[in-house]
Amino acid sequence: MIMCDFCALGPAQRNVLLSKFKSILKPEGSILMDVYSLNSFEEKIEDAAYEKNQLFGFWSPNDYYAFVNTFKYENEKVVLDKYTIFEANKGDRIVYNWLQHFSVDALQAEFEIHGLDIKMRLGNVAGDEFCSCKDEFAVIAGHSTNNRPK
Repeated sequence: MIMCDFCALGPAQRNVLLSKFKSILKPEGSILMDVYSLNSFEEKIEDAAYEKNQLFGFWSPNDYYAFVNTFKYENEKVVLDKYTIFEANKGDRIVYNWLQHFSVDALQAEFEIHGLDIKMRLGNVAGDEFCSCKDEFAVIAGHSTNNRPK
């Protein structure tokens, strides 16, 4: 599970996913995922921006204007990017992109509830060395055996 997709899920959705992982994972099986780090959260700033055809036309093949508001929720370690897209003759639409940020300990706590443990922490899914100073990190997890991350 890569591209920090786990971070876009709410707590209830993450619980369902981890429960499913637990039920389908073979005894010696592993899960590989990456998440946004607390370092990334600290670097985010609340901001407002305006741009024509923002993200190189990601939101529409037609011309549009996008307002992006970024909000930080300190206690939850969540960042919200609110995209308000205005397109001629189509009106406006709003897209909310919520992203949870994790420490290794916070991620482990969510895993433990479902009988899973982080077996190894990595700098990324390519296997680079872990560093809490990076914006993302990856973990390999599996069924609990009381082994802690290396």
